Amino acid sequence: MEEHSHENDFHLIEQDGGYDTVGSIATNVADGFTMVAVGDLILSRPLTKYQHPGFDGIIKILRDADVTFGNLETNIFDIRSFRGSPQAEYGGAYLVSLPEIGPDLKAMGFNLMSRANNHTLDWGPEGMRETSQVLNQNGIIHAGAGENLAQAGAARFLETVRGRVALVSLASSFTPMSRAGDPAGEAPGRPGLYALRLTESIVVPPTMLENLRQVRDSLPNPSPDYKDLNRLGLAGVSFKSGDKAGYSFEADPRDVADILRNIRRGKQFSDFCIATNHAHEPGNWSHEPADYEQSFARRMIDAGADAYVGHGPHLLRGIEIYKGRPIFYSLGNFIYDQLRTPVGADMFEIYGKDPRVDTDAEVTVEEEAKGYPRAEGFVNALSAPVYYESIITVSRFEQNQLAELRLYPIELGYLKRFANRGVPRLAPAPQAQAILERLQKLSEPFGTEIAIDNNVGVIRLPPSSPR
Repeated sequence: MEEHSHENDFHLIEQDGGYDTVGSIATNVADGFTMVAVGDLILSRPLTKYQHPGFDGIIKILRDADVTFGNLETNIFDIRSFRGSPQAEYGGAYLVSLPEIGPDLKAMGFNLMSRANNHTLDWGPEGMRETSQVLNQNGIIHAGAGENLAQAGAARFLETVRGRVALVSLASSFTPMSRAGDPAGEAPGRPGLYALRLTESIVVPPTMLENLRQVRDSLPNPSPDYKDLNRLGLAGVSFKSGDKAGYSFEADPRDVADILRNIRRGKQFSDFCIATNHAHEPGNWSHEPADYEQSFARRMIDAGADAYVGHGPHLLRGIEIYKGRPIFYSLGNFIYDQLRTPVGADMFEIYGKDPRVDTDAEVTVEEEAKGYPRAEGFVNALSAPVYYESIITVSRFEQNQLAELRLYPIELGYLKRFANRGVPRLAPAPQAQAILERLQKLSEPFGTEIAIDNNVGVIRLPPSSPR
């Protein structure tokens, strides 16, 4: 059985000398279908039980959609009965939420969530499994984590009145030991997340590359591991020549092929397919996506995805409309509730705190102020106001085309006390205007025009938009 594609409209399978259509990649939803998509949910406690100012307005937007999507960047379990442990390798902080989060997310309106991110295995496979159980018990469809690679990468499906929605969740930013694996012979599969592996290179001007080559060649027993004169390796780091200094990433072709297949399979069994990627690259400091991501996102659309939703760097990145489908390069934070406990002994140690003297909150404040730790020191701080500003996106489809995209600016209480920060509300007029103007500039390189109407961003597409 050999697979073919024809004009990128549908996939055909050769059978007995003829062809049968097995799955159109066109959108196939009823008129008025709406998708709400937001970014990272980092929360430790239920929020709907309290009267957070402005939060009711947020919930109304979430509940009014056919599908409401967010990235669940935490584990959910009761520490009093938990049988796992915080892992030596974790995503920069130990994220954990109370079991009451399950019904709370459902009450907010969420019915679809991604699980593949750098915190998926903060608490080991046990934490991953308990989180899955809580989501399952509350009827929230989730993808991106499983008992092996096939389960983690499989599309999961949400039934709505206007169409069946598929979700494929992956992460290019993840801890190495959290990557799921398939069984091989007698070796069992490995639980974990659906990963897109990237090869990172540091880009330097040609003259600097030549200086680095001289450094390498002066070392005892040098190993010229790159024959290409425009690339070299030094001390385990890959360098390549470019116009200006920066970072470059190449996606693993084996992972890309597997992801494309899962997108294709997901669309063949659904009316609407969402591809979502947790991608910090090139870093939480960057308002621009990594150089691999535009091509990768477009390939997801070409394979059958109706939307590509990026998240990870905790701040907004631009929006592109490709073949009439939305590409969100990062939707920033939606809930950024840092009131978490316990944080794990490793975090006390790395931030110079003593669990017999200092509190979990004091460790968390230190982590937010300095940023996630790496071997070479601390990277960007996560406490700047920009990490507390984001948007809610509402995509509306008519005649199986994206007709309108509305962008609601939100702010997450940056100026509030620590225990009350991180809960979203619609941003007041001056702040909303500033958020949308920033998003306009970030989206310009992608050819996207965002109008501002009464403090709401609007992208309108004519019915004849190319598909």
